[in-house]
Amino acid sequence: MKIRPLLRIHDLYVARVITVMVLATWVVLTGLDTVMSGLLPEMDDIGQGQYGFMQALTYVIYTIPRRAYTMFPTAAVIGALMGLGQLAATSELIAMRAVGLSRTRISISVALPLLVLTALMVVNGEWVGPASQRAGDSMRGAALSNNMILGRYSGLWAREGDTFLNAQNGTEIREGGSNRIQLQDVRLFEFAADGRLESVAHAKTAEHGADGWRLLEVQRTWFEPRAVTRTEALEEQWASQLDASTLAASASNIWRPRYMPSSELRAGIEYRKRNELDASEFEEHYWGRWFYPLNVLALCLAAIPFAFGSLRSGNAGKRLFIGVVFALGFWLAQTQVVKLAAVYRLDYRLAYLIPPAVMLIVSWSLFRRRSG
Repeated sequence: MKIRPLLRIHDLYVARVITVMVLATWVVLTGLDTVMSGLLPEMDDIGQGQYGFMQALTYVIYTIPRRAYTMFPTAAVIGALMGLGQLAATSELIAMRAVGLSRTRISISVALPLLVLTALMVVNGEWVGPASQRAGDSMRGAALSNNMILGRYSGLWAREGDTFLNAQNGTEIREGGSNRIQLQDVRLFEFAADGRLESVAHAKTAEHGADGWRLLEVQRTWFEPRAVTRTEALEEQWASQLDASTLAASASNIWRPRYMPSSELRAGIEYRKRNELDASEFEEHYWGRWFYPLNVLALCLAAIPFAFGSLRSGNAGKRLFIGVVFALGFWLAQTQVVKLAAVYRLDYRLAYLIPPAVMLIVSWSLFRRRSG
């Protein structure tokens, strides 16, 4: 009995064409995003501290893995349509159909390279992207302020004179037209001029508003030459000139949920639920990571029926237009469903499942109609 190979020549050929077109589209989109929303905005910060053009360029390079992860779904659908359109323009799709290949079989050939690329992006989104983004944020924060460093496990460290601040968590809060930074689990280490540790303060929360820094639920230990004393206060004003804007930007980057791997997102969800805090933002990005592969495949498979119908002419402009419409339409639909889930406290899993399920149903209906 003769065993047929799992992958045949036509599978490899279609996969090569699709891969080349997806990678080309991916490079263009990621490059545009890197320049337009990465490098150009960084120009405004050049000149602050030791942050020059080379530091800005280095920081933007660090963000490329994260940008590639974000741009891949759009690149995948546009590249797949462009690749199928190229095969249609050269009558190769017709030749494949003539030798007995079904539309379903050709669609599987298209899906195979997309599965491989999607798997690579999942790895990138879980390990490479977050690590690279965090390294870039650390470098940027240190360049903007010589008295600030960021650490993955130790949180944020900042220095003002003889006082060192360490915060394990933080958030930038927007209320009305004003922003304020809120740091959690804060420790202040104050040293004397001769290098001796004078006091260690632990505050549950440190907030920076219009009236400066305010410490809440403070426990302070004083180290005197012959004694150690401890004081407690519900609230203290902290007379500090620490750059709140730079601190806010650095804190929001290191603890921004969209830049975290799913393991840290899960830990953040559990921590906030355990302390009766709002975990919706962490849940949104956590489940977004899990549904990322489904979204990519659903988006691409939904566009494939057009390759066997309206794209036979091989018009590149039409392919590009349909790809952009599909990508933007899907993104807008899913964004709105997720926002509704946040407003009405619905399960994010359902919010992320509905758009790709609807798109696949519509696509399958069109596929069967054009197959008939």
